[in-house]
Amino acid sequence: MRTDLFNFDLPEARIALEPVRPRDAARLLVVRPDQPFADHHVSDLPGFFGPGDTLVVNDTRVIPAALQGIRRRGEGPAAKIAVTLIKRVSDNAWRAFARPAKRLEPGDRIQFGAGESVCFAEALNATVAAKGDAGEVELAFDFSGATLDAAIAAVGSMPLPPYIALKRSTAPSDSADYQTLFAARDGAVAAPTASLHFTPALISAIRARGVTVETVTLHVGAGTFLPVKADDTEAHKMHSEWAEITSATANALNTARARGGRIIAAGTTALRSLETATEADGQIQPFIGETNIFITPGYRFRCVDVLLTNFHLPRSTLFMLVSAFAGLETMHAAYAHAIAHDYRFYSYGDASLLFKRD
Repeated sequence: MRTDLFNFDLPEARIALEPVRPRDAARLLVVRPDQPFADHHVSDLPGFFGPGDTLVVNDTRVIPAALQGIRRRGEGPAAKIAVTLIKRVSDNAWRAFARPAKRLEPGDRIQFGAGESVCFAEALNATVAAKGDAGEVELAFDFSGATLDAAIAAVGSMPLPPYIALKRSTAPSDSADYQTLFAARDGAVAAPTASLHFTPALISAIRARGVTVETVTLHVGAGTFLPVKADDTEAHKMHSEWAEITSATANALNTARARGGRIIAAGTTALRSLETATEADGQIQPFIGETNIFITPGYRFRCVDVLLTNFHLPRSTLFMLVSAFAGLETMHAAYAHAIAHDYRFYSYGDASLLFKRD
């Protein structure tokens, strides 16, 4: 399918650089098949759910994966390097985006956190083990395991998406703002942004409607922000991410569906986890491992009935996913409505509630 079909023009002013407060005060565009769009707020969500429904959230936790460092190369001059961790590849190694990558070569040493008040000899050191395309490198750290995790937490900062990070500096408030209410398992380098809208009061109100809340895990990677550069979707190589659905969660969801309840995915990450683990007959299986599921129009959804999600980038895999879920023509019209009515886009922006088109 041609990727230019998923393009749209977004005014820069529509990109949210800060979240609204409280979180559930964000706006909510409700999109139902063959019905007019309806403007609401996230706090109205309980009214769209009912007894027997199950809300599925992603319990991944964002790590402080943005690192600032100094490149050391023999007696030559030092160079400032910004790194965003992408994916752990071993006990002591990470793939990462480096900026400017042209200043790095295999064998270079990078010192992160120099001058910070940390207990790791005041720095976290790594060697450039390999250099790939488009600014990607592999870093072999001097620490490993839990010690490396603690060092990254000590010197890193929240890895805000590039459309935010290039326009403002990371603020102390981002440590809480860019973490969801459900965050429990370290591993993501980007937030599952649909869940940023939830508050304890909102979850209580949803449960009061007779809705069950279940969790899955998908450690969101930085690839979620990358536009599709191929001219056709078949030529796009989807990034992989680690996911887990436990036996208890799979059983609970299968039981709810058998009783006629709807499955409501809080975010595309929850949806992708569920669709990865669901067989052709609709049975959800326990799952643990990597998923690179790429959902485009024509995909037949197996278990998710309703999707809560933010507004996504043009020509992105996520806009392709929502177009598969609700219809390409419908989503272009919904985004045009959102732009015309001053909805806020992307990670810190507003949300949409999409009901699946049969």
